[in-house]
Amino acid sequence: MNIGVLGSGSWGSAISKVLLNNGHNVRIWTTDEKVLSALKNGENPYYLPGISIPKTIKPSLSLQEVVENSEILILAIPAQAVREVLEKLKLYYNDQIIVNLSKGIEINTHKRVSEVISEILNNPKYVVLSGPSHAEEVARDIPTSIVAASENKNLAKIIQENFSNVSFRIYTNDDVIGVEIGGSIKNVIAIAAGVIDGIGGWDNSKAALITRGLAEIIRYGEKKGAKKETFMGLAGLGDLIVTCNSQHSRNRYVGEMIGRGKVLDEIINNMNMVAEGVYTVKALYSEIKELKIEMPIVEKIYEVLYLNKDPKKAIHELMIRELKDEN
Repeated sequence: MNIGVLGSGSWGSAISKVLLNNGHNVRIWTTDEKVLSALKNGENPYYLPGISIPKTIKPSLSLQEVVENSEILILAIPAQAVREVLEKLKLYYNDQIIVNLSKGIEINTHKRVSEVISEILNNPKYVVLSGPSHAEEVARDIPTSIVAASENKNLAKIIQENFSNVSFRIYTNDDVIGVEIGGSIKNVIAIAAGVIDGIGGWDNSKAALITRGLAEIIRYGEKKGAKKETFMGLAGLGDLIVTCNSQHSRNRYVGEMIGRGKVLDEIINNMNMVAEGVYTVKALYSEIKELKIEMPIVEKIYEVLYLNKDPKKAIHELMIRELKDEN
């Protein structure tokens, strides 16, 4: 198939390699001439250093060229940039399948990526691909299992069959809401996990954080109409575990630096890639106040990142909350 990847960061490059190895024709859209040149030379040292990428990939600076020559379009861009890119894409869109890799919630509207896309495109053929899948390992063909979710099961199966291979296994799901929420909020919880790593690497605390963080994700998800069982799967618990623990996790890294006393602006300015949780927590903080959803970990991370609360004080405040039954 002819597949267009929109975004030339780590995920865009990694999924391009998977698809090229599966025998597809792949075009990748980039806005960076340095990345364009590197991809033509079979590498992307800016986002996937040390990993070779087949030179049969067709990188381009033209969004129109990539869109008009693709049957499937993959969004591998930061969630906060989706609206801007889609406004440009719609000029060339011709009912292609949209596969979203972005994990986040739009700050101003509180909308998930599928809701943003549906607002801009007319009845899009939409699939979200999510789960425990750091690009650095996917690009090295390390066994990875994730979920393709769509309200149209046939679309999910098309992606499953065309993207899966011996090291990249895809399961299908019809709970788009749950899969998107799981992929978005786990980034916020991962920042909190990183804070614990930065302060002292406390195993007891981190295990409790991940468990209670999952409870918050489920609470929010059910309020939004997601299925609880989705959060027990790859796009929920699986993604949460890897993002809270992996050396590749950008969100965990941000938290670790905060735990070591760094300030947010300094951390972000020294990062080459986007940590989605930094922005998703902004969207969540105002929304959970409006909807009265109890998410104390999310609230404390917002206070640490944006209200200059001391991380140790935030942990203390979580520990002295009113005692209650676990469930």
